Amino acid sequence: MTLIKWYEAQRKGLGENFLLCIEQALSKILRNPENFSVVYRDVRRAMIQRFPFGVFFVSRSGTLSVLAVLHARRHPNAWKSRA
Repeated sequence: MTLIKWYEAQRKGLGENFLLCIEQALSKILRNPENFSVVYRDVRRAMIQRFPFGVFFVSRSGTLSVLAVLHARRHPNAWKSRA
């Protein structure tokens, strides 16, 4: 089950709201990736509003790569293998 479906099962419309919040975070990242804190080497994190998730990404030579969208309580090393 995807997170969107899980949130939707909790309350109607919540899954769609989760997706919109992720899209909003990605839009902010695209506009100015340097606004977000470096969490490890050149990996940055953008927190998603209203939901306890972060978008881990790398911006190199004008190319943006999303490594993971992870719950804030996951172990901090969970995404490092993707870098």
